Amino acid sequence: MAPLDTSVPARPDEPQLSEVAELARDLIRIDTSNFGGGRANGEREAAEYVGAYLSGLGLSPQYYEPIPRRTNVLARVPGRDGSLPALVVHGHLDVVPAIAEDWSVDPFGGVVRDGMLWGRGAVDMKNMDAMILTAVADILRAGEQPARDLVLAFFADEENGGVEGSALVVQDHPEWFAGATEAISEVGGYSIAVGDRRAYLLQVGEKALMWIKLVARGRAGHGSRFHPDNAVTRLAEAVAALGRTEWPIALTSTTRDLLGHLADLSGIGDADPDALADTTGAASAFIRSTLRTTANPTGLTAGYKHNVIPDRAEALIDVRVLPGTEDAVLADIQRIVGDDIAIETVVRDIGMEVPFEGGLVDAMVASLGRADPGVPVIPYLLGAGTDNKALSRLGIAGYGFAPLRLPADLDFTGMFHGVDERVPLDALDFGRDVLVDLLRTY
Repeated sequence: MAPLDTSVPARPDEPQLSEVAELARDLIRIDTSNFGGGRANGEREAAEYVGAYLSGLGLSPQYYEPIPRRTNVLARVPGRDGSLPALVVHGHLDVVPAIAEDWSVDPFGGVVRDGMLWGRGAVDMKNMDAMILTAVADILRAGEQPARDLVLAFFADEENGGVEGSALVVQDHPEWFAGATEAISEVGGYSIAVGDRRAYLLQVGEKALMWIKLVARGRAGHGSRFHPDNAVTRLAEAVAALGRTEWPIALTSTTRDLLGHLADLSGIGDADPDALADTTGAASAFIRSTLRTTANPTGLTAGYKHNVIPDRAEALIDVRVLPGTEDAVLADIQRIVGDDIAIETVVRDIGMEVPFEGGLVDAMVASLGRADPGVPVIPYLLGAGTDNKALSRLGIAGYGFAPLRLPADLDFTGMFHGVDERVPLDALDFGRDVLVDLLRTY
């Protein structure tokens, strides 16, 4: 498919922005909301915008749209040393929906206010998409090449587990990633505050993903009658039991390493894991989720009229577990909700963990060190997931590295899928500069 004219017109009286902020703003203004289950606005216009930008750099973008409007775009950038393994640098173009009434700004307006860019995707992850594009542009416009071949990929459908995006790209076009052994993408490389000290989190693993549906069945009847066989009641009891379950702490090599670093930085020594997580302030809930299974109810469906008792009720549960514990957790969930509740699997994907060592890790740590000297970089396990899961099927080791230097009081992790999502403008410039450094040197 040929790229269209996807330029986003400027608006009157807008502040002058750096190129990375302009691109992030323009991408936010393209509403790529993904409602899940195949319901989405689609990424086509955003993919065409990205493709047009890549073409302007002299690259030859390729598009793959296996499902109408679910568009993926990729380009390869030749490196100085073609004998080195290629590096995949990827992002996703879809975003979760936003309810405009809940926001203080138009979530798809790309508003600039208080030194920040606001809008759905400012954190997850049109910020990183713009940082990738402008970092590559800085290198190519200087007449240079990255150290090795880069595979730039911008996927559809990540917010639905990638089933209509990266999973199909990897399945149908594995040749796009020929020679690649490592990848970088979102949800890592950003700063957190540990007490009064700054540190950067480098993501070296992801929990496994299981989206399940709880189904309760009962007997239909009139809403006025005595009716103990009520599917809604049965489901509500199961959801409450599961939602209130306190899952035990279970550490991996990555989370043990993380806690060791937090103990050293905070000075509180060998404390309880949750207490160590709490030393990260605004990021603590994000960190706590990496130390245990989480199983959060996210949706309820039942009934069709006020005075009719339905015979079926359903709940959506977002389950994230440590790699390798999937079947055991499903058995625990069945025990918690009871045998009269059916469990249906909607999406199930792998977890993974890679070492906090090696040439790429050293290069990412060094690039952050040159941009922010003396600030430690520590590993962590992401409680959520990224398109690195799909790339791992090709033997590609994925890391989270979307570098951002953030204010200590900004609840950055709380804005993933949250309200009033926003990113500081100077953090976007910082991230672009760190990526330029990394891609030039690694």
